[in-house]
Amino acid sequence: YHGTGLVHFFKGPLIKQDFSRRLKAVQKNATKGDPESVISQLSFMFMCLSEGLILDSVLTEVNPSTALELGTYCGYSTVRIARLLSPGSKLITVEFNPAFAAVARQIIGYAGLQDKVTLVEGPSGDLIPKMKARFGIKSFDFVFLDHWKDRYVPDTKLLEDCGLLRKGTVLLADNVICPGAPEYLKYVRNSPRYESRYYKSNLEYTKVEDGLEKSVFLG
Repeated sequence: YHGTGLVHFFKGPLIKQDFSRRLKAVQKNATKGDPESVISQLSFMFMCLSEGLILDSVLTEVNPSTALELGTYCGYSTVRIARLLSPGSKLITVEFNPAFAAVARQIIGYAGLQDKVTLVEGPSGDLIPKMKARFGIKSFDFVFLDHWKDRYVPDTKLLEDCGLLRKGTVLLADNVICPGAPEYLKYVRNSPRYESRYYKSNLEYTKVEDGLEKSVFLG
């Protein structure tokens, strides 16, 4: 499982064909350089409206100078985040799958956000310890977790151990109910290092409950 929503359960040729179709739809119907039109072409497929609005609200509240996204997928949430960043702010997004990264680069570029976004390919567990040296990052103000759910806890602990979280850093974890990240919820809700709040949502086009967990790192 990777990313958000039911569509991400599908693998292989189907998802490659679907990616190609969505990329072509963006290039045909969206306005180049307009992130909002790119989002409108992708939103029905990759994130329900309420989830997108929660992400927007938390991001606007934090107003990060440095942001990290774990799980780029097709670049939908990347565009959603980057469009709200203040001038001079930077988003680093990590994607394990080269095919997903290739599509995401085109979508991010089409939205005109390539100057705000650095996309890196590879396993998050290998890349997180290199963030400071590679990108000159002291710490992140905002972290969006949207990759493999069994990586939520180890990657969060790795961010802590590498000193990439500061007091006040906000972590927002997607899909914590479906397919679910119970170990992550247990960790952030019981750790004295975090103050957590759950935002209820639903999977796209269903009444199945899902949600996002916002956790503030207390140091």
